[in-house]
Amino acid sequence: MTLGNENKHIARRILGIVSPFILTIVLLWFTLRNVDLNKTFDMLSNVSIFWLIIFIALFFLAHYIRAVRWRYILFSVKKDISIINLFSATMIGYGVNCVVPRLGEVYRAFFLGKWESLSRTSMLATVIIERVIDVLVLALSVLVSIFIYDGNLLNEISWLKSALILISVSILTLIVFIVLLVFYREKFTRILILLIGKISRRMADKAAYVFEMFTEGLSTIRSKKALLLTLVLSILIMLIYGLDSYIGLLVLKMNEIQPTSFAMGWVVMTIAAFGIVLPTPGGTGSYHLIAVFVLVTLYGFSESIAFAFALLTHTIGIVLFVLSTIVAINYHNYKSKKEGKSGVNFISVFKINSIEK
Repeated sequence: MTLGNENKHIARRILGIVSPFILTIVLLWFTLRNVDLNKTFDMLSNVSIFWLIIFIALFFLAHYIRAVRWRYILFSVKKDISIINLFSATMIGYGVNCVVPRLGEVYRAFFLGKWESLSRTSMLATVIIERVIDVLVLALSVLVSIFIYDGNLLNEISWLKSALILISVSILTLIVFIVLLVFYREKFTRILILLIGKISRRMADKAAYVFEMFTEGLSTIRSKKALLLTLVLSILIMLIYGLDSYIGLLVLKMNEIQPTSFAMGWVVMTIAAFGIVLPTPGGTGSYHLIAVFVLVTLYGFSESIAFAFALLTHTIGIVLFVLSTIVAINYHNYKSKKEGKSGVNFISVFKINSIEK
């Protein structure tokens, strides 16, 4: 690599690290333009403690069920995976995502791989499959929002139709991809890698690795029972998310301003979820912007009150994810120390053991 190319590579890496934070600042600025922070903090200082406790309990329940779902996906790989390890790895993944977008998926897979002595490739493969399922269930959840909203949601949110079309095309493409990968694996992957290799050898190597992981991830859900339970749990997770969003309205006593309902919480949750998908740390900025937009545009709340909701629900999530990450790592390292084993941290987890790929 020449000095010029090396400098360009370093510049791209720096830009990749810095750009999500710049995007966060810009989105928060747009969100806060019409917000009266005095009103926002007045609402935040007068929350319902009862509903706040329920909100936090549902938050942990949803992610516990995520851990259970992951266990079913991994059932053919290892039947007796510890639910504590699964839950800990799940929370660590989200905790890391609060700082560096998408890196949490890698850490989540690697930590579980270390704790359970499993291949990191297998773990990453199942994380990819989980994300595919999440996108599918999110698309279905948005369709439910369209039906339960008292109005024309597609007209009132101009970009939603385009987003749904993009998701639908992506899902259809993915289904075709899965069919070809399952029934014509060797021939299909060879042709794809050959085509990608004409553009970039490095991209072709990465594509080959991703295809391998994706195929391995698909192979983990071998039984119809595991597949059915995975889908049922995925729907249950979204229902809890929707309920928690509604509880968030009650935490801030927004029901005293105007009538609130589970349907309102569901719509806010499904549309604001697009903010979590964007590559900002923990959805910061993007989540706030979309949540405020939905509450103001669809339900007539003021920007200040809507921002209080976004700030409260998002901050609770960030704090709980980060605290859970700290507790999980310290708990497992303490447990390892008692057993006479070495602990695992954010650096050592990348060291490859003989069983790992």
